[in-house]
Amino acid sequence: MQGLRHSDLPAILLLEDGTIFNGKALGAQGTTYGEIAFNTGMYGYQEIFTDPSYHKQMLVMATAHIGNYGVHDDEVESSNVKVAGIVVRNFSSIASRVDSSGTLQTDLEKNGTVGISDVDTRALVRHIRNNGAMNAVLSTQEFDVKKLRTILDSVPSMDGLELSSEVSVTESFDFNLTGGHKVALIDFGFKKSIATCLSDRGCSVRVFPWNVSAEEVLEWSPDGIMLSNGPGDPSAMKSVIAEVGKLVESELPIFGICLGHQLLSLSQGLETTKMFNGHRGVNHPVKNLITGKCEITSQNHGFVVSHDSVKNNTNVEVTHIHLNDDTIAGIRLVNKPVFCVQYHPEASAGPHDSRYLFDDFVELITEFKYASVK
Repeated sequence: MQGLRHSDLPAILLLEDGTIFNGKALGAQGTTYGEIAFNTGMYGYQEIFTDPSYHKQMLVMATAHIGNYGVHDDEVESSNVKVAGIVVRNFSSIASRVDSSGTLQTDLEKNGTVGISDVDTRALVRHIRNNGAMNAVLSTQEFDVKKLRTILDSVPSMDGLELSSEVSVTESFDFNLTGGHKVALIDFGFKKSIATCLSDRGCSVRVFPWNVSAEEVLEWSPDGIMLSNGPGDPSAMKSVIAEVGKLVESELPIFGICLGHQLLSLSQGLETTKMFNGHRGVNHPVKNLITGKCEITSQNHGFVVSHDSVKNNTNVEVTHIHLNDDTIAGIRLVNKPVFCVQYHPEASAGPHDSRYLFDDFVELITEFKYASVK
């Protein structure tokens, strides 16, 4: 079909275990590498590609068609595309949406993002699912497998890799200061929708860099603290974990999402482990153990809090579990106004089943302020 494919230029994908997939080039020309992962979402590719949590990862899209509705300025989660590369089955170089801002092809070219299409993504997803997370190299210019292997051998494992410093802001800025409650959002690779969800609930939001000290955050006199999502291995962020621990001791309401959830857990003596395969998609079932209700959630993570480390910690209560594999999806501290979840309640892309958690956070802030006045 005319317009379905960007070009007939070749591309090659080499996995760490030696498996090769051939296809057609899309996006920018070049060579890229990173940990390869797959996302099962059927929609929302622009929000997914601009999510900073995907930094240093090449993403396989499990849905059959990508690019068909183009891109839109209102559907980005950060300033640019964050994925290291994309792998798709069918790619459309035209946009069928009347109000689109342009085509995905043009957007990927502008961002220097390399991709490959015409890949049997079902076979690739099964391969990753069965063999676990691994690195990969993708090229539209180099086809010598030995040279690609040399490149691949130099790519570090995601295990032990700190990446927030590469995607976080370097200076604090005000996202919105027109609300009532003051929320300090610490940027480990935050999605714009998190700040928007807070702003929509009447919060003034100031964004702080990933390596901000607890002292600097508390000097602003926030009413609550948000620990954002982000890329990389949380256990590699020792100094950040220490600062998060200090914030917990401040007794202020704290809400952690994804990487923020992991860092908060580590600050309380829990442990994280790398998953055989991460959770990435917009249809993951999570059970709220407090209400007994199930939520369909948006997820993007390759590390998880260890069940064993929670068992003997009397200060922590598990509040949510992932129904597919029983992994921990949320915790709260027993004697403090502090809670966190492994998934993305802001969604974007994804269902809004879990946005009540932002309401819970605002309610905690209100209760805390009222108690302080009394």
